Amino acid sequence: MTHSQFRPCIDLHDGQVKQIVGGTLHDDSADLKTNFVSTLSSTHYAQLYRDHELSGGHVIKLGPGNEQAAIDALQAWPQGLQVGGGITIDNAQLWLDRGASKVIVTSWLFPHGSFSADRLKTLSGLIGRDRLVVDLSCRCNGDGWVVAMDRWQTLTDMRINRETIQMMSEFCSEFLVHAADVEGLCGGIDEKLVETLGRLSPVPVTYAGGASTIADLELVNRLSNGRVDLTIGSALDIFGGKGVMFAECVEWNKTGSL
Repeated sequence: MTHSQFRPCIDLHDGQVKQIVGGTLHDDSADLKTNFVSTLSSTHYAQLYRDHELSGGHVIKLGPGNEQAAIDALQAWPQGLQVGGGITIDNAQLWLDRGASKVIVTSWLFPHGSFSADRLKTLSGLIGRDRLVVDLSCRCNGDGWVVAMDRWQTLTDMRINRETIQMMSEFCSEFLVHAADVEGLCGGIDEKLVETLGRLSPVPVTYAGGASTIADLELVNRLSNGRVDLTIGSALDIFGGKGVMFAECVEWNKTGSL
């Protein structure tokens, strides 16, 4: 029986590998709350993930100044990492040519905050459904979740529900979902969101946000019946965290037990 996997990440900000409190990512850097700034390169992390066969991880470019660091990571593990951040129909194929296994798209699908089905269909047709990941990163709104764009600061007109997920899954091969309200806080995952994603999505989903201990992998596995994978960021020892050891995550992926 398959079990939820640990999916690694390389979050880039101003060309450096960082861990950031998701809700503080504005154009005004004075508001930015950073949990960790690495002295190591994106190449180091890509090679580390490659050495441990942790495929399906994502490189996210948070704003400008991250192009070269992203390219370096992809060159360290061609076809081993997905890339997101500023992906549009004009550069998606370029990033695939640079070595990304898949591209992750959010904001471009929501011109002026409104979802464009035509853009999704066109991009999927251009690069292929199997090379496209849709980022449904979201914020709590009422009794559910609304997709957020522009570094999670702008709410779109799309709610996360069965209709949305079923429709989008016809044109992409995966979803990436950051729970922006808990991202970087190490205060626990959004359990209801994980359960909902596991129940509704017909394609693989990677959830990120709030993981604080290795037990969260077991929790995500149980809540989603093994259908949702988990990214752990700020709590991870390789990002200066105290809650989770990287070696534990590697072992979990092999065995599915703690």
